[in-house]
Amino acid sequence: MNLETFSFEIDADGVAHAVFDVPGRSMNTLTGKAIADIIAITNEIATNDKIVGAVLSSGKASGFCAGADLGEMGEQAGGKPKADMSEAELKKAQFDRGFSLNKTLRELETCGKPVAVALNGLALGGGLEVALACHYRVAADDNPKLQFGLPEAKIGLLPGAGGTQRLPRLIGVQAALEHILQGKSMKVDKALSLGVVNELAPAAQTAEKAKAWVLANPDAKAPWDEKGFKMPGGVVHRSPGAGQVATMANAMLAAQSYGNYPAQKNILSCVYEGTQLPIDAALRVETRYFINTQERPEAKAMIRSLFLSMQALGKGGNRPAGFEKTEFKQIAVIGAGLMGAGIAYVQAKAGIPTVLVDVSKENAEKGKDYSRRLVEKAVKRGKTTEAKGQALLDLITTTDNYDDFKGADLVVEAVFENPELKAKITEMAEAQLEPGAVFGSNTSTLPITGLAKASSRPENFIGIHFFSPVERMGLVEIIMGEKTDQATLAKSVDYVLAIRKTPIVVNDSRGFYTSRCFGTYTQEGLSMLAEGIKPAIIENVGRQCGMPMGPLEVSDSVGLDTALKVGRQMAEASGIDYSGNELGQMMAWIVEDKGRVGRKAGKGFYDYGDNGKPTRIWPDLNSQIDVKVDECPPAMKTELTNRFLVRQAIEVARCFEEGVITDARDGDIGSILAWGFAPYTGGCCSYVDLIWGIKEFVAEADRLADKYGDRFRPNDMLRDMAAKGEGFYDRFAPAAEKAAA
Repeated sequence: MNLETFSFEIDADGVAHAVFDVPGRSMNTLTGKAIADIIAITNEIATNDKIVGAVLSSGKASGFCAGADLGEMGEQAGGKPKADMSEAELKKAQFDRGFSLNKTLRELETCGKPVAVALNGLALGGGLEVALACHYRVAADDNPKLQFGLPEAKIGLLPGAGGTQRLPRLIGVQAALEHILQGKSMKVDKALSLGVVNELAPAAQTAEKAKAWVLANPDAKAPWDEKGFKMPGGVVHRSPGAGQVATMANAMLAAQSYGNYPAQKNILSCVYEGTQLPIDAALRVETRYFINTQERPEAKAMIRSLFLSMQALGKGGNRPAGFEKTEFKQIAVIGAGLMGAGIAYVQAKAGIPTVLVDVSKENAEKGKDYSRRLVEKAVKRGKTTEAKGQALLDLITTTDNYDDFKGADLVVEAVFENPELKAKITEMAEAQLEPGAVFGSNTSTLPITGLAKASSRPENFIGIHFFSPVERMGLVEIIMGEKTDQATLAKSVDYVLAIRKTPIVVNDSRGFYTSRCFGTYTQEGLSMLAEGIKPAIIENVGRQCGMPMGPLEVSDSVGLDTALKVGRQMAEASGIDYSGNELGQMMAWIVEDKGRVGRKAGKGFYDYGDNGKPTRIWPDLNSQIDVKVDECPPAMKTELTNRFLVRQAIEVARCFEEGVITDARDGDIGSILAWGFAPYTGGCCSYVDLIWGIKEFVAEADRLADKYGDRFRPNDMLRDMAAKGEGFYDRFAPAAEKAAA
């Protein structure tokens, strides 16, 4: 055998040892070459009479296998051109390609010889599926990072190498669906209790234990190949309990995903149908559903954004080359309010000494209390120890004296959105900084170039926009001012990665990228309200199209008084009489006449309970609206969905045309992580490229513009892209890809 990703040898006892060790990688993945090797190894085990059994293991300390190589899969997802093949030939070729690993693992499982696997670390996705096809699984009990799971659903796929069939047969339909539908992983103790693994041992002994089992069990079979096998919990169509699980799972899936995620729907169908069949037929059913799922545009979009782009940006993919990595010895945070306190916490959690500054020591200590509460909560939940929590808190020094952060590598200013105050802070802070140290302003709307006028070194001045609550939001928007240099950008990206968040990079503009585009969702909801669409319909469709909250609830969270102020400013700038239109009158009525300013006051479009959560849409809201639409048939839902999502994507396109954003990856990841744009689409750019297609998107936007107004009208850039058949990832590819092209 000529193997590239495995080593293979037969020991003196006739046990074959196949060690998975992909060259040049820290983690094994199922590349095309790895699958070819598994096919060759399986054939050798089955046909070589000198082999009495086999042990699979890993040569990587990190674990057995992290699953499929999604880089390769991303190129395949979404279907391929038919070329000269007939439809029947194409389908057969697709099935044969998709079934190859499934077929091989079944051949390994039924080769007539015992096969065990030694799991020294994680086994996820296809890695776990390979392990499940072995007759016995020995896992390390001394690796705290060890985990098992089938996470495919998180990126729009379903397990395609037996996972939807072997796991239910091993642990029961209910337990299996919980893990497959949500992509949940399990720790080693849970895996042992469920029967996913059979034995625990120290990592250094797992292969030895696996071999011992192989020699002791020459006639091993998979449980489902034993005569009289019964599925734990019963088969769905024969057991009332199992049938109830399937029914409830279907209802819960519909309530949580609103039909937006094809993978979850196909997983349910796959498990339901497959568990009623013999395993060989069930695996063929799984492959058909796998191919159907992989060909969906949602799968390609989610793989590209939620895995490939997220991984690239998480490694500094938007960092300028040619600069040494910055190691931060001390960072100051000025402003100990909610944002500053949260920033101080995530810095300390990342092990960075932090100076938290406010107008008084007392105020700074109140800001540190935020970290104390988070640490206390983490200790109670068993997520950290008191010693580790105290070590985190010890990294935060509170002060009212700017001299205490003299020589800091970076300063993050997080005071109120007041240009004069920020200018004063800038001058005071820069007096303490060494040449080359970065001054970052945490602002969501104020142009960085304007704020940098107060700086004596604008090349080191940059926007670092956090989202609230800081400890939970994974994105940071880095904003380049006109004079910000590339060295400052490189250090800022290093900073965001150091605190374990994902950076996107944008250019200066009022509202930047995220705040500007996010506002279009709430504005469209308010426009619908002014048109007489029933509030409940607006909110329900907003959630059902994939947004985390309805637009009215979002407006409440931002503040209706703020929305009224912004609405008046925008109307004045456009020469519109805001007080003379229905929306302006309604907003003035609810804010100024009724005093309902949103969540912060416990009343806005919604009524709120003592816990700050909405209890109901305010009943009197309908009294101010001439309700013209109080039912929402499917065609209406589609229309409203398109209005919500197309409107946001149009604003994203305008940001690209104006140079506010220049990398499609930043556009997609920013839209998902910052304001929750429907994740199943892969983000705003992928929504245009893959869910619609550029020509179809432009046509739909024109239709909406003709019907509802020019806010939907495609810009010249989009029209040019449509004429050339370009998507965002063609025109706004990463700089490295453009250079290579």
